[in-house]
This record gives sequence, C-alpha cells and structure tokens, in this order.
Amino acid sequence: MEKTLDQKLARLAADSTCRDFILADAKDADMAFGVAGLGREPGSERPRTLDEFRDHIREIVAQRLIDIMLMSVSSSDQLGVREGLFADSPVTPAVRANDTTDIWLAGTAAAYGPQPALPFRTASLDHALYGHLDDGADETPRGADLGLFSITLNHDAERDVRMLTAYAEFRREAEKKNFRHFLEVFPPNACASLTPEQIPDFVNDSIARLLAGVALRERPVFLKIPYFGPRAMEALASYDSSLVVGILGGSAGTTRDAFQMLADAKRHGARAALFGRKINNAEHQPSFVQLLRAIADEQIEPTDAVRAYHAELAKRNIPSTRSLEDDLAQSPTSFQYDSTR
Repeated sequence: MEKTLDQKLARLAADSTCRDFILADAKDADMAFGVAGLGREPGSERPRTLDEFRDHIREIVAQRLIDIMLMSVSSSDQLGVREGLFADSPVTPAVRANDTTDIWLAGTAAAYGPQPALPFRTASLDHALYGHLDDGADETPRGADLGLFSITLNHDAERDVRMLTAYAEFRREAEKKNFRHFLEVFPPNACASLTPEQIPDFVNDSIARLLAGVALRERPVFLKIPYFGPRAMEALASYDSSLVVGILGGSAGTTRDAFQMLADAKRHGARAALFGRKINNAEHQPSFVQLLRAIADEQIEPTDAVRAYHAELAKRNIPSTRSLEDDLAQSPTSFQYDSTR
C-alpha cells in the first residue's frame, strides 16, 4: 500500500506552498526514560508495561490518521518485521536511529540530561530494515527504511565536531543501505555562551550550515526541531523552499498547548509535527490523535478542538485529568526531553 508520507513529500516537493501536513506519533519513549518512561494508563498509578505501550501503537496505526509511527528498533522489529503491522497500512514505520546521551535518561536522577550531549547509537540499520544482519541477499526490507537521527549542538567546537562527524558517518551508511532519515536538532542542553534569545538563530544557522555540505541524495527528508515561535519558524521555512520543516511536541502540558502549537507552527511554515508525550499522556489517545489530524488539516481551531476532546471523553465516560477551563489554558512548554532542564 502506498504510504501517505510518500504522497505528501512528493506534493510538497512539487509545490512548497502545498497545505499538506505530516503528522507522526513518537512512540520511542523506551529509548529515553526507562521503566517509568512509557507513561501510565488513565486512572492507574503503575507504569505501563511494554506490551501495553505496544498495544497503543497498534491502536493508533489501525486508526490510519497519522503518517509516521516512530518507534525503537525493538518495537519496530516486533510489530513491523514479525507481525507485519505496516504491510497493508498507509502509515510509515520509522525508528529512532540514534540516542545521544542527553536523551539517555535512565534512573530517577536522569544525570546525563544536563551534561553536554555526546553522540551515541544503539540502533543497527540492518536490524531496523530486515530484523537481522544483512547478508548481501537481495531482500525486500520488512522493517523500517526511515529513521530519526538526533543531534544536539552546544556551541562548543570540540563537542559539536564529534556530533556532526557522527551524523556524517550515519549518512554514509544510510545512503549505502537506501535508508532514509529525518533530522532532529535539539537546542543546546549545556551551553553557557548563548542566551535563550540567541538559541533559535543558533539552531537555524547550524541547520543551514550543516545542510550546505550535504548532497541531495543524503539529505534528510524533513527536519524535526523545537517550535521557537513565528519569527524563527518563518526564517527557516523560507530559507530553502525544498526543506520540509517539522516540530517536536515537547513535554506534556495542557491539551490547548498541543493543539495551539500545531496550529501556530503550520501557520508560520511548518509542514510536519511529531508528538510523543502529548499523545502518550492523553486520556484517550485515538481521540487526541483524531483532533490533531483535524487541526493539521485546518478543519478545526485549537480551542474548539479542546472542547471537542472533552466532549468525547465525557461521551466515553473517561475522566479528564484537567477541567475544561484548565485544559483551555496555555502553559510554558519545555522543548527538551528532560523536563527538569
């Protein structure tokens, strides 16, 4: 089955003003927080099991409203390679292709988060593609041929060269294996030389600089960055009309936070969004995703979507974490994995 991601990328390549929007569910939390990182079922105090977490992946994929399901290689191997979940689905499977130390948040202290990020990769591209090491046989990939590669630059020449070198090595391997990727660029996680006001331009300029040395064949199919606001988004989105700019969802926040961020980002040039914790912490994930899709397709405004979400929860007799009034409010949202930073 043709994937909606491929259809939308083709239309955006043909017309950069196209209103298509790529929506992804980032179900790769097992690559970051450890046992407690998968969230909790509504009304429960115990952490979700990995089996429960994967049931939610199956549920969202069956809904067919997202374009990409981002997973760890282990989840992709089970659901994609072994179960064939994506074989007859318009949803594209993707894997987190690297970790970087600033999202390795094992343990309650999450001690790596505040330390300057270092490049690191657990994932094997062969296993992402085939479920085993490639033996050279002419085999059609049964897993994911799309991955997320993440970098964090800290305005530190030595550390940033290591990060960019790791990305260059990944690109070479990925091109040889016909493995596509999208690039996530985090803001500095341990940088005293830049003010908060300087960080959006630093991220934008770093992206423009690093892609200048990258040929078309090895370019990311789109970007994933924090939403720094209208000015920064418009500057990057207009810099290169062939570049599809996407946003990351950040920490959980209110329902209005998620819906408003999506609408604002699209209004100012974004054409993709990946929501992880905002979906994972929702009281009813399919209803939340359905309204994200409606906002992305400009069918409903954010405040109306919040009201519609609460109405759906009431219809299903699912208690809401917040009152409607509280959920209509906006709160400061962290754009980093470690919400304590």
